[in-house]
Amino acid sequence: MTEQAPAAPDDEEPAPAPPPKPGGKPASHALSIPWVRLRSAGSGHQLYKRMLGEVDSKARGGDLVAVYDRSDAPYGIALYNPHSLIALRLLTRGVGTFDADAFFAERVAAAADFRRGVLGLDAVSDAYRLVHDNGDGLPGLVIDRYGDCVVLEFYSLGMFRQAARLERALKAHYPNARFFHRASPHTQSHEGFELKPNLGTGTRVKENGVTFLVDPSGGHKTGFFCDQRDNRLAITPFARGRKMLDVCSYTGGFALYAKKHGAEEVTAVELDPDAVELLKKNANANQLRVDAVCADAFPYMRQAAQNGKRYGLVVLDPYKLIATPDGYHLGRQKYIDLNRLGLSLVEPGGILVTCSCSGMLTWPDFMQFVRTAAGSAGRRVQIFRKSGAGADHPFAVDHPEGEYLKVLWCRVL
Repeated sequence: MTEQAPAAPDDEEPAPAPPPKPGGKPASHALSIPWVRLRSAGSGHQLYKRMLGEVDSKARGGDLVAVYDRSDAPYGIALYNPHSLIALRLLTRGVGTFDADAFFAERVAAAADFRRGVLGLDAVSDAYRLVHDNGDGLPGLVIDRYGDCVVLEFYSLGMFRQAARLERALKAHYPNARFFHRASPHTQSHEGFELKPNLGTGTRVKENGVTFLVDPSGGHKTGFFCDQRDNRLAITPFARGRKMLDVCSYTGGFALYAKKHGAEEVTAVELDPDAVELLKKNANANQLRVDAVCADAFPYMRQAAQNGKRYGLVVLDPYKLIATPDGYHLGRQKYIDLNRLGLSLVEPGGILVTCSCSGMLTWPDFMQFVRTAAGSAGRRVQIFRKSGAGADHPFAVDHPEGEYLKVLWCRVL
């Protein structure tokens, strides 16, 4: 007969029930801004829709909100947008006695001091990245300074709603600033805001002795690319006495540096006709002769190779060829094809400088693309330097995606 287990004593207490989950306003919430309670949280600065639990009924898209974890412990202050995949962009860890005016004034002051006081960029150029997204603790925002023009590029509804507060903070450091606002159609659609057309004229800036005309109301991104400043200067020792090809030249950054520093002849290839016209004006402003060509880079380089063209210095600086995970395969092939064509145009012993601004592309993958291109082109390639964006483009330790620009310096044999 099977032995039965003894019955539990009548006075044994049942297992305790789990504590009820918090509901309603967090007990410690005392700020005037709305609150959000999380269902779950990760270690990063971005919190997605699926991570949200209860949300204050007063919270609206673009609001600053106090964030609490599932146990009602203070988590941080964030920008809130229920219509975006990234529902919360963290500004601070912990809640405290948050004061928005003081917060933005402090972050802008720290960013300006880093560029001026620490990096000393005013002695080099009046064009530089003033705020670099999470790298400066202001997620969803990029600010570029071009002389008296300060361009705010918004990547989030929350930062767009803070435009007036940001401009007040910037005026303390750049009292004569003229402000321009930029945001891509993609950002405006996905974040849920609309920018009015920019008004105002462009300006002229100087970078390491080279003059550029900048139109903050038009062109790509904020009108110019400050991130390549150090790399533009670094090509100059390789330019003297050589023929140079600058592919995807935009308004002529690499081309003008090369010509100013002794390149025998310079060809700049750019698909955007407006950029080509500005490139020509930049060449005239520097009293330099550059052959500006409005053409698609791929057929142009194929034709140049068929015609037996060779250059001592080739720079490849394409637009973002991998913008989404779905576009990775096609972008990979474009990077390989572009580099294969570029390598075929470098004379033996010449230099190839090849760039990627695709944040989704890792260093190992980019190097693999170049190895594949070298094998396809039948060229032996020495990589002698790796570089990225200038120091005015810092990236946060918990946001490695901020290290988006990758540059390989190659000797082609």
